[in-house]
Parts: sequence; C-alpha cells; structure tokens
Amino acid sequence: MADLVLSRGLINGEWIEAIDGKYVDVINPSTGQVITSVPDMGEKESEAAVMAAYNAFQDWRSTTAKYRAGLMKKWFDLIVEHADQLAKLLTTEQGKPYKEAYGEVLYGASFIEWFAEEAKRVYGDVIPAANPHNRYMTMKQPIGVVTAITPWNFPVAMITRKVGPALAAGCTVVIKPGEDTPLCALAMAKLAELAGIPNGVINVVTTARPSVVGNVLCSHPLVRKVSFTGSTAVGKLILRQAADTVKKVSLELGGNAPFIVFDDADIDKAVLGAVISKYRNAGQTCVCTNRFYIHEKVYDEFMDKFTRAVQALSIGDGLHDGTDIGPLINQKAMDKVSALVTTAIEQGATLVLGGECSEYGRQFYKPTILADVTENMAIAHEELFGPIATVFRFRDEEDVIRRANDTPYGLAAYFYTRDHAKVWRMSEALEYGILGINEGIISTEVAPFGGVKESGSGREGSKYGIDDYLEIKYLCHGI
Repeated sequence: MADLVLSRGLINGEWIEAIDGKYVDVINPSTGQVITSVPDMGEKESEAAVMAAYNAFQDWRSTTAKYRAGLMKKWFDLIVEHADQLAKLLTTEQGKPYKEAYGEVLYGASFIEWFAEEAKRVYGDVIPAANPHNRYMTMKQPIGVVTAITPWNFPVAMITRKVGPALAAGCTVVIKPGEDTPLCALAMAKLAELAGIPNGVINVVTTARPSVVGNVLCSHPLVRKVSFTGSTAVGKLILRQAADTVKKVSLELGGNAPFIVFDDADIDKAVLGAVISKYRNAGQTCVCTNRFYIHEKVYDEFMDKFTRAVQALSIGDGLHDGTDIGPLINQKAMDKVSALVTTAIEQGATLVLGGECSEYGRQFYKPTILADVTENMAIAHEELFGPIATVFRFRDEEDVIRRANDTPYGLAAYFYTRDHAKVWRMSEALEYGILGINEGIISTEVAPFGGVKESGSGREGSKYGIDDYLEIKYLCHGI
C-alpha cells in the first residue's frame, strides 16, 4: 500500500516545498491536533503549476482517448484498492464519520471510472450541407489548462468530479484544494502518479492564501477553464477574475434547499430522507436541506418521528464505530451556526432539540431542530452548513411552491408525495437544478449535478459533465 500522508505540493511531477519555505498546519477537527503540515504556496508556485500544466497539455491532448481511458482505469483501481486508507485520511482531516468517508471515496472513484469510459465517446458530427459544393463537420477538442478549485466538505469527490472529465477530454489540471483539507488532494495525486498519468497533467497547489493563489489560477491567460465549488460570493469573484480572458467557467455554489412533505406522503420514508438529507456530514453539504416545509395535516406526526430519529444520532469522532455526526470543520463554522440558532430563537423560533455545543468537544454542535420558523427570520435565507433543521408549516401546493422558490439559490430541492400528477406539477414548478422526489440522497456519477439562479452554472457528472472541457470546432470543406 502506498504512503498517502504527504506534506509537499505537486508541480510538474515533483513533490516540492513552498519557495519561501512556509508551511501551514493541517488540523484534525475532532481532536484539534496537527496531522502534518503542507506548503503554504503563493503566486510564483501557482504560475509554475500553470506553466507545467500548459507544457504537459501539448502532449496529453494528442494522446488517444483509449490511452487516456486506460490510465484513468488504473487510477480508479488504485483508489478502490486504497479506499480504506483514503477514508481514514478523509475522516482525520475533514471529520465526517468513517462510513460516510468510505462512501465518498467510492463515489469519487466512480467519476474516474465513468469519465474513463466517456473519453471514448466524444463524438463529432457530419452536418447536411446547405449547398452541393461543401461538406460540414464538427470535431470536439480539449479546451486546455483547467483550474479545479475544490472545497473542504468533499475533499475526494469534488476533485474527481472535475479532474475526471478534464483528463478524459485531454485537458491538464491545476488543483487548489480547500485550505482545511489538502491531504486528500495530495493522496489522490499520488495515486494518479502511480497509475502512470504523466508529469504535469495533474498539479496540486496547497496554500493558506486562497485569494493570492486563486487570483493567478482564475486570471492567468494560459488557463482556459475554471471549475469551482464553493460559496456564491467567491463564485461571483471568480467570474469577475475570469472575465478579462473570457475563460469558460463552471460554478457549483451555495444552496438553500427546501424539503417539502405533503399530507399524502409516506411519513416514515420522509423522516428517513429528512435525517439523511439534513445531517449527513453534520449538515455541511451544499445539497443539505435547509428548510423543511411540512403540511399542517401531518406536521405533528412528522415532527414527533423526526425528533425521535434525530435524538438517536450519535455524536463523536468519525473514526469511532457508531458515529453519525462528526465535528464542524473549524471554529468559524461553529461561531456561524451558534449565531444563527441564537438569532432565530430571539426572533421567535422554538428550540425543539439541540441548540448548543456538544460536551464531546468544542467543534461538535448538537443536532438541532427549530420549529415555528417563518420567512421573516434571518435563518430562513442563510445557507446553514451545520446540523440545524428549520421547520415551517404550509397549507397548499401553490403556497409552498412560492415559498420554496423565494430564494436566490436553486441547487437542490426535495419533496414527498404519492400523487403522480403532483410529482409532475412540482417538478416543473420548482426552480432548482436537482430534485429528490421521495428520496433524500440524490448524487450519482451517472446524472447531472448543478444548479440554477445563483447556485451556479454548468453540470458535473453524467454524459453532460465532459462538455465544459471541450471546444466544438466547425469544419467547412469545399469540394
């Protein structure tokens, strides 16, 4: 088994330190202990990584799809072989329970496998000509150097969801992982190296100065595509930085997901979906439910069963058996969650459960339920990113559609009903890129992931996920 705890960045096949020798500690959020330190890279290293990717692109783009697919399948096999090791590393630096981390590793690996297969399906077209003296064709070519800026909450899967289609298309990549979770990115890059992926095709820049590094990676003229997952505020900044060189930009940004339970729903199934869609990764996912809209006829039944299910969740270190809820990523996240709950209660919300730090540790927040929440409260308009469920009542379909859509975000939404006609009405009316219908887990490599409105642009995964890494070239051939 490879040693996957690495403490250097990767540029052009070399594992290097920062030019100025600076390092930044990587902290285990469960224990507060330092795992290791990684280079605190800056502008010069970022420029070197872009140049390495650009130089590698000249050869990588000319390789066959079959060749690239073969290397990617070797990478996939190595990820699966090291799944236990990767999952433990993921839990150690990010905090999520081991069972979730292991699931993420396999989920992340699925994108490498999927896009290895898709590499051989990048088809052009022959177009019927408008006159007898011409022939029209299209071909698809790799866009070039790609910047992949990934978040801390899914430090394996967010990399493979971007790097997989990039490599399959023939692009090269510079990865800037989340500042709190660089170790998974380095481990994944090491496995790619062992799989035989050439030097410079994948580069990893670690840093505690994201604005400095991000500015280079989003504005450098040799970068032709930026793929970012993170906050809406930073996504808007990236759009501005990429504008001067007219880069192609894919953004997977914030969310404010509604979870709607109608009076004809299977309540037990809805509760199961509610718990997993809200409390997975301690609520730290962009598709986590923020707002629960429960029909007044089933409100009491749902709340009773939901509260008992949440009470049964176990808080603890993600490496300990039986843990359901791990820590929040850092103290800043704790402060935000605590302030949101306090303000909501001051504004009239009813605390049903939780609402305080856990005795387990300073970065553990108890699973929380707030009832009697209204849209006049600040918490109704925030992306919570913590284990907080806010619960609203509603009376009719038209009203809940209006309230669910009353947000600048449009990433994911969930609803539960047994009425098939209502399924179609809701599916067409809800302004979201992803819908979970009688289902609380929605992510898969075979379906498109992405949002509308201020939740972003572009899609990741599925047959559509490779499109943003390709340019379509039109050939007009006179004969």
